[in-house]
Amino acid sequence: MSDAVFAPGMPGRASGGPTHGPVRAFLRLVVIEHSVFALPFAYVAALAACFAVSRSVHWRDLALVTVAMVAARTFAMATNRIIDRAIDARNPRTAGRELVTGVVSVRTAVVGSIVALAVFLGSAAALSWLCLALAPVAVAPLFVYSYAKRFTDFPQAILAIAQAVAPVGAWIAITGRWSWSAVLLGLAVGTWIGGFDLIYSCLDAEVDRRIGVRSVPARFGVRAALAASVVTHVVTFALFVVFGLLEDFGAWWWAGLVLTAAAFCYEHAIVSPTDLSRMNRAFLTANGFVGIGLFAFALADLVSRGLSG
Repeated sequence: MSDAVFAPGMPGRASGGPTHGPVRAFLRLVVIEHSVFALPFAYVAALAACFAVSRSVHWRDLALVTVAMVAARTFAMATNRIIDRAIDARNPRTAGRELVTGVVSVRTAVVGSIVALAVFLGSAAALSWLCLALAPVAVAPLFVYSYAKRFTDFPQAILAIAQAVAPVGAWIAITGRWSWSAVLLGLAVGTWIGGFDLIYSCLDAEVDRRIGVRSVPARFGVRAALAASVVTHVVTFALFVVFGLLEDFGAWWWAGLVLTAAAFCYEHAIVSPTDLSRMNRAFLTANGFVGIGLFAFALADLVSRGLSG
């Protein structure tokens, strides 16, 4: 199964090479550098909210959103690794992960996840009492996702909910109120990540069937999972379009969506039921652009319409 908790699915890799202390080993466990993939659409929502409220960036709130996002993703990744360590040990693709090999102890992972959760809650409290009150709503699907493969053939549905929370939370952090535009952006992010995870989970279809892990490709086959991913990403693109219309985005946003459509087409063109060898390229190239690239176009659009620092 995928690692895609608060980040796009990440290729499994062994933990080979020395580490330097429990903190660095823990950061390797949660692949801390991939936090960059968790942030772009939270920033899109936050900056669009800043534009709607005052046309200026709320730097303090944006910094707190960043800390909250990184902390939430770290909690999710650590928790997922702890809960899945027995499953990871039975899968050749994931057998080199730090908790399986002993590079990171379970105690270190638990302590790290607790610290990350505390930082997330502290950041939410610093934003507003409403953010703190809603924090459990954000945490719950992150935790439940790690168990989803044990009780449903559709764990991507739980993953999509977990991903959808971030843009909504970022909007509330800036404005203190609900936004249907942010909900649509959140759903776009959720279906984007869920759709890629459908592709990524195809790597483990045979192993999942053998060890009893539930997934769409394990239950319905790789071809069905890839087809479902295409449909899911069509929905993603439609939601991006509606979000842009509701927030009155201009030429930069639409140019970004044209390239996003190209990235989706490329992603689905380079994988097939008989050839999953270019999965890493789909992750790094296509999903890297959809996240970071579309954020850059959104920022350019907001600045061109008057967003200032």
